[in-house]
Amino acid sequence: MARPDPRDFLGIEKLLSDEERMIAHTVREFVTDRILPEVAGWFERGEFPRELATEFGELGLLGMHLSGYGCAGLNAVSYGTACLELEAGDSGLRSFVSVQGSLAMFPIWKYGSEEQKQEWLPRMAAGEVIGCFGLTEPDAGSDPAGMRTVARRDGSDWVLNGTKMWITNGSIADVAIVWARADEGVRGFIVDTKTPGFTANTVRHKMSLRASVTSELVLDNVRVPGDAVLPGIVGLKGPLSCLNEARFGILFGAVGAARSCYEAALDYTLTRTQFGKPLAAFQLTQSKLADMLIRVNRAHLLALHLGRLKDAGELTPAQISFGKKDNVAQALHVAREARAMLGANGITLEYPVIRHMNNLESVYTYEGTNEVHTLVLGQSITGIGAFK
Repeated sequence: MARPDPRDFLGIEKLLSDEERMIAHTVREFVTDRILPEVAGWFERGEFPRELATEFGELGLLGMHLSGYGCAGLNAVSYGTACLELEAGDSGLRSFVSVQGSLAMFPIWKYGSEEQKQEWLPRMAAGEVIGCFGLTEPDAGSDPAGMRTVARRDGSDWVLNGTKMWITNGSIADVAIVWARADEGVRGFIVDTKTPGFTANTVRHKMSLRASVTSELVLDNVRVPGDAVLPGIVGLKGPLSCLNEARFGILFGAVGAARSCYEAALDYTLTRTQFGKPLAAFQLTQSKLADMLIRVNRAHLLALHLGRLKDAGELTPAQISFGKKDNVAQALHVAREARAMLGANGITLEYPVIRHMNNLESVYTYEGTNEVHTLVLGQSITGIGAFK
């Protein structure tokens, strides 16, 4: 019997349907041909090529887990698998797709009026319109209930004031989903970024997610019409449900980053010779590779299991926290180990490892910090909330 493929040791690809496997291969080919030759330069220069939005749209990746309005209507495992393959290229590029589909398009699809869906979703699915999600604030990160952005009625209009921070896609976005406090509770607003009083300032000097745009949003008496509010939701349940959609993509995506680092370490140690033999021939190296292999495959199986639960309508937010917390932690461990195994070459963008390692530091924090997901699990286990 042939030995298992070191790049799919447990044969996980066989657990995918034909359609899911085709999606994985299609996105992997796109990443190999379009992303990998350029991404080190994008990372080094701190840029996201805007034309990628329409290319993602042509592939059907934007809002692919939503149905109708130009969206592909694919299952959760297909979406997760696409996120995995994208993040094997770069976390920042997977972040763009996650934000567009799960944070900007999903709230319109889930809570918007029919007119709002018709106006925005087809163009966003095509990548012609880029969206962002304005929830986090300078003083309200893990505690969204502490947001200070407010919305007040003025005749038939709404007027928004406040500041949002760490907003992916912010300064390249055409439309922002902004969450603000109103008299009746937290409301979501669809804000055209060309509206007077709306400003997006790009965050500079990042050492992580450099091939992704991160911004501060400033809303200074931004006046939007009455039909800009999302009619289907009032309260924090709205933005939190969107975050769960995005976290699901992350728990798959982290597997892609881990797999890329593991494969880079495997290839490097098989070809790099020291003391007259390949690094892969040393016991310490084989021990590290075996540990990395187990972590990558275990994380992939967890992601696939959670994806099947989501497709069955049985996935809970706490289970998403389980996946996000552990898979990102496993990916970070693999990335750091791979960085060391490559020696001095591990710190150069000639190899993907340091880029993944730096990116994963952000993934560890965003869409709920590791500590927040720990407390979500603690509350689910004990029935006791420990957030305050």
